Amino acid sequence: MFNSLSDRLTATFKNLKGKGRLTEADVDATVREIRRALLDADVAVPVVREFTAAVKERALGLEVSEALNPGQQVVKIVNEELQNILGGQTRRIRMAKSGPTIIMLAGLQGAGKTTLAGKLGKWLKGQGHRPLLVASDLQRPNAVTQLKVVGERAGVPVFAPHPGTTSEFDDPTGDPVQVARDGVAQARARLHDVVIVDTAGRLGIDEALMAQARDIRDAVQPDEVLFVIDAMVGQDAVNTAQAFNEGVDFTGVVLSKLDGDARGGAALSVASVTGKPIMFASTGENVDDFEQFHPDRMASRILDMGDVLTLIEQAEKQWDRAEAEKMARKFTDQEDFTFEDFLAQMQQLRKMGSMKKMLMMMPGAAGMREQLENFDEREIDRVEAIVRSMTPHERVAPKIINGSRRARIAKGSGVTVSEVNQLMERFAQAQKMMKRLAQGKGVPGMPAGIPGMPGGGGAGGGKKGKGKSSAKKGGSRSGNPAKRAQENAALEQQRKQKAPAGSAFGAGQAQPDPADLNLPKGFEKFLGK
Repeated sequence: MFNSLSDRLTATFKNLKGKGRLTEADVDATVREIRRALLDADVAVPVVREFTAAVKERALGLEVSEALNPGQQVVKIVNEELQNILGGQTRRIRMAKSGPTIIMLAGLQGAGKTTLAGKLGKWLKGQGHRPLLVASDLQRPNAVTQLKVVGERAGVPVFAPHPGTTSEFDDPTGDPVQVARDGVAQARARLHDVVIVDTAGRLGIDEALMAQARDIRDAVQPDEVLFVIDAMVGQDAVNTAQAFNEGVDFTGVVLSKLDGDARGGAALSVASVTGKPIMFASTGENVDDFEQFHPDRMASRILDMGDVLTLIEQAEKQWDRAEAEKMARKFTDQEDFTFEDFLAQMQQLRKMGSMKKMLMMMPGAAGMREQLENFDEREIDRVEAIVRSMTPHERVAPKIINGSRRARIAKGSGVTVSEVNQLMERFAQAQKMMKRLAQGKGVPGMPAGIPGMPGGGGAGGGKKGKGKSSAKKGGSRSGNPAKRAQENAALEQQRKQKAPAGSAFGAGQAQPDPADLNLPKGFEKFLGK
């Protein structure tokens, strides 16, 4: 969503890298470029003025002039100010002290309220709650039916006593206020601890819409009123948010369609203009594409510093602990890493969602955005198809896979023999890496790239020669263990100093250790990490 803004800010901060001190002219030029980037991204003009004024004041202050690295300090200031306009702190749902917690959804038609009701319901269910969806949108054709379908996909019950309209030519019937009131009573009777009320929207702001929303709010006395806004609507997002804030006094904002390709900067303005925090974000079409909104993490994404914490949370939520412990024991006992292990770990990793989305959360991802956008998720399917085309014995004893077996595997998986050969080469390297790690040795020069991308490995990858050559050039040659450790430490320090400038705008952000993501040991080899 914020790709254009991120790219513009990336180019701006690269000009600050390596400067020992910043003059007032440097600060003015940087602030001017930031202002242009924000305006081009549709951020509201008052928000841009306030933001750039705060950045300039702090950039000309002592915290930059006395800093060892002024360029990094300016990036830090922009990061903190971005967090401020996004709401500052993470805002969580206020749960009712007694009885069910009532959450009312409001917004324009087409903003995605009904779909979001199911996503929110599933998210709350995953938090240990027992939500109930209430179909109070009796005006939009088939809105009730859609909520039932979404609720079924999310595994959340739906209270829908009235069918609503089925055609745009039908006159709305039924009382949405009474449906909302009865839904809350149903939740109390059946011991649901959360009620999510889906309300009607309009194509534009009108008094009938606001009157109905106010009547529902007054009837059920919700603990939270969430304003659902389409992140792609542009500058009109601010006007719509202000109108709903005056009409129903919402308590929080939910950004929908955050995976779109629009500039999306107007969505950044909502929290600052209304004073109401952004609480959730919808990031895709599936019911699982929903997440808590963290201003600090979103600011880091915009500044290309990554969002490793969200990756770790997804891994902890989806990863099978029993499978992870089994793999850890296998690794500790120095047993051979087999294709059966690889297949099991791949299935675990895919539970985390889109590989492309996960990689876009890594620091420095903006520098390889074009490659990531061209990345074909089906390459992972091809790799899995190759493994599944092997016999059980071939998976645990890959050394027996000769030329004729490789031809059979290629035919069974619908790929070429060369793709099978590339996967086998990668697998052999992964086995060597596992053995070295089990013996307490380092693994210098691991091949880079992602399957299906330039320089990648696996079923659509590239060559492996670079990894070996770099290992010979960069590895220690000393036979003395103590001296070898010192040499490796010195080489590691040199590697860090030569890190790509594009990472975090040259702010020196360290790349996360794959171990921090709880990825399966050895699997990063297949992704070329």
